[in-house]
Amino acid sequence: MEELSIHHTNYLIEQNPLNQDLFSRWIAFIDASPKTIETYTKGIRYFGEYLSSCGIRQPTRETVIAYRDELKENHKPTTVQSYLEAVKLFFQWTEQEKLYPNIAAHIKGAKLDSEYKRDYLTTKQVSKLLDAIDTSTLKGLRDYAMLSLMVTTGLRTISVVRADIGDIRTAGDSVALYYQGKGHEEKADYVKIAEPVEDAIRKYLMVRGETDSSAPLFSSISNRNSGGRMTTRSISRVAKNHLIEIDLKSDRLTAHSLRHTAATLNLLNGGTVEETKQLLGHANINTTLIYSHALERAKNNSENRIAKAIFEKSTHDTV
Repeated sequence: MEELSIHHTNYLIEQNPLNQDLFSRWIAFIDASPKTIETYTKGIRYFGEYLSSCGIRQPTRETVIAYRDELKENHKPTTVQSYLEAVKLFFQWTEQEKLYPNIAAHIKGAKLDSEYKRDYLTTKQVSKLLDAIDTSTLKGLRDYAMLSLMVTTGLRTISVVRADIGDIRTAGDSVALYYQGKGHEEKADYVKIAEPVEDAIRKYLMVRGETDSSAPLFSSISNRNSGGRMTTRSISRVAKNHLIEIDLKSDRLTAHSLRHTAATLNLLNGGTVEETKQLLGHANINTTLIYSHALERAKNNSENRIAKAIFEKSTHDTV
């Protein structure tokens, strides 16, 4: 593999026709929403500036660790995480393309405090969210079907954007939606569609009157893009608006919270970590274990046991 210099990094991120093909290949490898791509591009640019300021032309694993530590001193944990993740994805890609070895593998990022973690919805909150949607309109039918799909499968918004009607096929004895997994070029991964969700999607498509297999599974109803493909931003807005409608107004509750909800409810209801890893399409089980560790406290029912001992005894004593 050849030496990775400042030139290589700049070659990747500069926006000009000569570099567009290489840049596009990296973007395809990232396979993320436009907002995430923007963040990762900033992270790579910042890393390039760091290498330049240190006079480093051939970075090593120690270079990446030092870069991470420098980020920790000057940035909040969420920024450290996203910028470091950009570098890790970058070197995964350079190794795949046989440009440079992956010197960032297994380097840990910043520890996130609970205030930075996105919340998930309880079973009751999910039911309330879906029940509040007015399904007497085409928009309501779409929103109900789309949010039901997201909260039962954990699909990312980018996967929902890319979904076509023809992507609904079978997998064994189940109806499934095939999607393009992170870092993949083909729609080879799939999630199973539960019967109530399938019914909601079929009803929406019937009222919409769309049969073209290449048409988007969920289409826009805006005047400027009616019938066209939705964006990650528009899906996020739909989710956020419906959350606000049932008084769930926390900034930490977003469309991505539906993915967290799917993982959490699966684990709470007997799903294994390995099953949850497959559901979410995680490459590394350590990512999934974050959910499992977070649930250890949630499963601790000490408060209810104490309350039961106090209040049931009090009720008995007053009889």
